[in-house]
Amino acid sequence: MKYLKHIILILILIALDFFTKLFFKNKNIYSGNTGIAFGLFQNNNLLFIILTLIVILVILYLYKEKEFHFGLDFILAGAIGNLISRIIYGFVIDFIDIKIWPSFNFADTFIVIGILMIFYKYFQSRKDYK
Repeated sequence: MKYLKHIILILILIALDFFTKLFFKNKNIYSGNTGIAFGLFQNNNLLFIILTLIVILVILYLYKEKEFHFGLDFILAGAIGNLISRIIYGFVIDFIDIKIWPSFNFADTFIVIGILMIFYKYFQSRKDYK
C-alpha cells in the first residue's frame, strides 16, 4: 500500500496522544479545554468538532503535495487526537503545564511539529529554486 508508513505513523501518534490523555485523566491531573489554542473561545465544542472535520478534509486534500506528507501526518494525528477527546469527553484534555505557557497535550505538540515541518520543507524548496 502506497501510504502504509503514513497511516502507521498517524495511528501511533493518535494512540500516544489518546493513552497519555487517558492516563492523566484517570490520575485527575489535567485541565479540560472546551476552547481552542490557549483556551480561546470556550464552550463551543460542537463548532470545534465541525471545524476539525473540515480541517481533516482539507489536510487529506493537501496530501497530494508529496513533500509535505510527514508534516501533514503530524497535523492530521493532532487534529484527530483532539477530535477524539472532544467527542468522548466534551473537551480536550491538557496535561503538559510548563507554567509560562497555557497547558497543552501531545496532539497540540504534533500540530505545531507538523506546521514547522511544512514551513521547513516549503522554504527549503524555495531556496533550491534560487
